[in-house]
Amino acid sequence: MVTSTYERAAGVSARDVREIDEFLEVLVDRLDPDAVPACDATELWAAFDAVERRAGAAKTLLARRVEDACGWKRKGYRSAAEQLAAMAGTSISSARNELETSKQVKKRPKTAKAMRKGKLSGAKARAIAAAADVNPEAEDRLLELADAPLAEVQKECLNARAGDDRDAAHERIHKERTAREYTDAEGAWNFHARGTVEDGARFKAAHGPIVDELFARARAEGRRETSGAYAFDALIELADRASGTKPEGKRKPGPQHMALVRVDHSALVRGSVVGDEVCEICGLGPIPVWVARKILGDAIVKLVITKGVDVANVTHLGRSATRAQQTALWWKQSVCTVLGCTRTRRLQNDHRYEWIKTKRTRVDELDPLCKHHHDLKTYDNWALTAGTGLRLMVPPDNPRHPKNKPKQ
Repeated sequence: MVTSTYERAAGVSARDVREIDEFLEVLVDRLDPDAVPACDATELWAAFDAVERRAGAAKTLLARRVEDACGWKRKGYRSAAEQLAAMAGTSISSARNELETSKQVKKRPKTAKAMRKGKLSGAKARAIAAAADVNPEAEDRLLELADAPLAEVQKECLNARAGDDRDAAHERIHKERTAREYTDAEGAWNFHARGTVEDGARFKAAHGPIVDELFARARAEGRRETSGAYAFDALIELADRASGTKPEGKRKPGPQHMALVRVDHSALVRGSVVGDEVCEICGLGPIPVWVARKILGDAIVKLVITKGVDVANVTHLGRSATRAQQTALWWKQSVCTVLGCTRTRRLQNDHRYEWIKTKRTRVDELDPLCKHHHDLKTYDNWALTAGTGLRLMVPPDNPRHPKNKPKQ
């Protein structure tokens, strides 16, 4: 077998890894969990976990080189993290964390060595690398905790990041404060926030009493739920009270929702969804019909039903879509038109045919694009491939670019 210069320099090639993957494929295909003796299951699980740790370590170590390769730019991604997320089928935030860890361990050979030996899970590696990046002197002490529970490692990493300069740590946390909401694979709404401790205390001061209130009410009614359930209900209650939905005194209630509900007329009348019928909040996900009915009673809602007025082909002479057209467009498609892009917010309507030439705006001639893809089309001459609906966007040198069609 001839070994290339690259393979000698790198010590490993994609071919080497593919051979291991092929062997693993055979093993996993042969695996029958119910046939494994219970006394051997833990050992077998640990063996696969060791393989996963080493593979995960290799991916993390390589992540920064994926960014260096700049292939993400040629493929139209916003960042290397977005490309990594698409390849791995993970979230962009998860890929971004992996990329950041990759850059941090480049300067921390001891942490990298522990990762290579499979001593650190992905979560522990991220925590230790981030802490050592801020406080290098703590690296050895943190690596000694490799076998400790994750919660303990994270706590010590937090202390290490704070170090002796609490003011600097506080300023960094405040600067990096964040809150995000998203819908997970099951269709559940999630909310995650991170900030300074005193901001957390302010939140708890308002949130905690409501938790206690709901807990006492449930006990009085003979109901028992988890503490997490009470905490969630208290969060929603807090939002209701802030918006005035559940007013105190003479305060006028405010709207509870601002949403576009997409629901088939037959489902709305029947009270349930059958077959391919739709009932959802655009940009968030499916909801039961009873929820849609409830929202309609106390919300500012644009309701689009299949028996509504057909505005899909109404022509408007202005450049921007009318409210009716925009509502129809949201009904038709609530995500960026570029295949694989999941952006649903702040979409920009792109005219498939230049408005300066047609002087018209029609729903069936508009393609919603996120800002990134709209900029690629406007400034870098990228274009959507032929057709309608979700489809690829390609660079100007791609054979599928409309300008590269062979002349008849």
